[in-house]
Formats: sequence, structure tokens, C-alpha cells
Amino acid sequence: MAHLLFRLRHVTDEEAMEVRQLLDAHGMDIYETQAGFFRLGVDAIWLRDKRQLEDAQALLAEYQTERQTRARQEHHDALARGDAPTLWQRFTAHPVQVTLVGVAIVMLIALTLLPFLALG
Repeated sequence: MAHLLFRLRHVTDEEAMEVRQLLDAHGMDIYETQAGFFRLGVDAIWLRDKRQLEDAQALLAEYQTERQTRARQEHHDALARGDAPTLWQRFTAHPVQVTLVGVAIVMLIALTLLPFLALG
């Protein structure tokens, strides 16, 4: 029976392609499913042969560790160069989105504290 190996929802195309190539390069017997039009299914990569499960999970764990290290290094380099976006840059680029997120945060804090403030 097949085993769910890697969910593809909220995964960039670049990362999904890297995972496919990694698994293919190591001879893993995989197939892919799509969620479909109404999103009732699962976007995922499945492993057909359960005997390969431990090897595939080890490969994915190593890949994700390397990817995390690479992403952190890229972010650190962007900070050092001054290319990392600041809050002000994000606000000027997307003022409506940043304002709505700010309003949502204030509303959540107010709803959370309202019962305690009503006690006093």
C-alpha cells in the first residue's frame, strides 16, 4: 500500500521540483496526486514501496535541513546587504494589506482581553 511522503500544498514549484528530482535520482518508486478542482483530494507525492520508506524519509529530512540552512544564509546575506524588506518598505509596497493585518491583530487582542476587562 502507498505511503504519503510529501504534501505539496503551500510548497513552491521550485521546492516540489527539487524533491521530485531528489527522489528520482535515488530510485524511489513515487507517484503524485492532485487535489482536483474542488480541492477535495491531496496534492502530494506518494511512495509506492513501503520498504523504501525509511530511506525516503531520511533523504527528505536531509534535504529539508539543507534547504533551511540555505534559506537562512540567503536571509542573513540579504540583511547584511540591506536588501531585506523592512516593515516600512512592506507598508509602502502594500499599504492596504499591512493596515488590514494591523487592524486584525488589534481586534484579536481586544476580543481576547474583553472578558477580563468586563470583570473589573
